[in-house]
Amino acid sequence: MEDGKITAVRDNNGSTDLVVHFENADLAAEIMDKQISNVSMRLLDGRTLSSDQRRKIYATLRDISGYTGYTPEETKEVMKYVYITKTGCDYFSLSDCSMSVARDFINTLIDFCLEYGVIASERLSDRTDDIDMYLYQCIKHRKCAICGRAGEIHHWDAIGMGHDRRHYDDTENRKICLCRMHHTIAHQKGVIDFEQDYHVYGIVYNIE
Repeated sequence: MEDGKITAVRDNNGSTDLVVHFENADLAAEIMDKQISNVSMRLLDGRTLSSDQRRKIYATLRDISGYTGYTPEETKEVMKYVYITKTGCDYFSLSDCSMSVARDFINTLIDFCLEYGVIASERLSDRTDDIDMYLYQCIKHRKCAICGRAGEIHHWDAIGMGHDRRHYDDTENRKICLCRMHHTIAHQKGVIDFEQDYHVYGIVYNIE
């Protein structure tokens, strides 16, 4: 793997041209010798995490700390290594990590809360930086997207009359996980009013 710096970017009629500078003086010869024409790139976010992301992270760490009995500092280090193990990311600091790392770390913290039933001090839907991922995690762990209690699948896109639910392929239908109470409210309100009131919606859930 080679680390380089983008020195120029050009929009080329729907595609993108980049000029990338590498300090490795032998790289040009290696590219020509091996006749390399295709490359893969990993783009590193140049923005540092926002104050709102930092607030969400530390609030969720406090909730996990209260659940596990670890101190907040111990919880922070344990959850960092949970994230590093899942992503292969290098060790990072919550004082200056990128916005992308912060967003993914919040996803990891929320996933932990949903999996182990950690009671948060506010709705997890208000903690997320990635609402689609949050809704996916709620379905995966069968937790209500509103209150976090045990949930069941609600079909955002109604299957409709005349379909045999036992044999109907609903893989492309949008779904959301809701507890029995919020499931009932969703049926009473309809999807438009429910989304306006709770700021959640159905997604296509692909287990892969």
